[in-house]
Amino acid sequence: MSVRRDFPILHQLLAGDTPLVYLDTAATAHKPRSVVAKVLECYEQYNSNVHRGIHQLGDRMTTELESAREKVQQFIGAGEPDEVVFTSGTTMSLNMVAHGWGRKFLRPGDEILLNPMEHHANLVPWQLAASATGATLRFIPLTSDGRLDLSGLDGLLTKKTKLLAVTAMSNVLGTINPVEELARRAHDVGALICVDGAQSVPHMPTNVRSPQIDFLAFSGHKLYGPTGIGVLYARRQLLEAMDPFLAGGHMIREVLLDSSTWADPPAKFEAGTCAFIEAVGLGAAIDYVQKLGLAPIGRYEHELSVHAHDRLSQVPGVKIHGPSVEHKGAILSFTVDGVHPHDLSDLLDRRGVAIRAGHHCTMPLHELLGLTATARASLAFYNTHAEVDALVDAVQAARKVFRLK
Repeated sequence: MSVRRDFPILHQLLAGDTPLVYLDTAATAHKPRSVVAKVLECYEQYNSNVHRGIHQLGDRMTTELESAREKVQQFIGAGEPDEVVFTSGTTMSLNMVAHGWGRKFLRPGDEILLNPMEHHANLVPWQLAASATGATLRFIPLTSDGRLDLSGLDGLLTKKTKLLAVTAMSNVLGTINPVEELARRAHDVGALICVDGAQSVPHMPTNVRSPQIDFLAFSGHKLYGPTGIGVLYARRQLLEAMDPFLAGGHMIREVLLDSSTWADPPAKFEAGTCAFIEAVGLGAAIDYVQKLGLAPIGRYEHELSVHAHDRLSQVPGVKIHGPSVEHKGAILSFTVDGVHPHDLSDLLDRRGVAIRAGHHCTMPLHELLGLTATARASLAFYNTHAEVDALVDAVQAARKVFRLK
């Protein structure tokens, strides 16, 4: 694949001259040369704080930052750049919504609708918001194959529901949730929808205006961009109504000794010095992904996922958790009878195959599955069929180590 030339890290040899097979993109994606070069350009040519210095370097850096904001706006279909808030990542973005909107507007008797597959980042903040406001948490159950069971949604999504929080793609099961239907039904009862797009935004087209999404959170480092940068999208009216999450420089309009007023969004939510070079790197990552095209990326990753499901399912003792491949993204969480996921990950690593093992920040989901941990292989457009085969070969070798029949 020609794109692999853009990712130098994929060509290194690990200890023992073992080729790297990186199957952990759901945790963090690798960065193409163009992103690394853009970050280096910022540091070497015009590094200066943004929105502050009245000089050429500051002007250039501010222009680059706001250009990156416009790229994010266009990438997700937001109505205007000012609906894009730069944060440290998905977790911070979701906490900003739970704190700035949830604690301000939720009341005793109000309900927040969640589900058991959510990442802790889209669960714990709502627990805290409910505890602080007297609101109640309710949960959409899952089907036996790890999809949302919407058969009883009318009884769960009611006039009491003020917010529905849902992941667009499960970071464990790979389940692609019906965000369009959920948004429509939430709005029908007057509720808002908050979407965790950490896994979906890098792999499939996103348009926050079709369906109308009220809040969307995602991270740059899963979108082939730098770490430490993320995005909170919210409709302009919501940003204006929300309370700020952090206070300090840049987010103020006027400060007196005993009171302050806030700047307009997005500055209202970008206290202090934001990760401006990382944000510019995210803009470069968006350029890279858009040049490839999300539709071709999605088709190729689905092809890889089908191959991985076919091969892994033929290995004795392997169970792939979650729905069938047509209902999920390129994430495979699995268990091998007789082998703990941590042991499996260690044995695979010795053969150069990097996967994730653990509960993946979804302890309630794993409890529902009756497991303490799973092994997870997550694929990207820079992976190959041969790497999938290397994964399967490594799993079979691990079974032999444990002398499993």
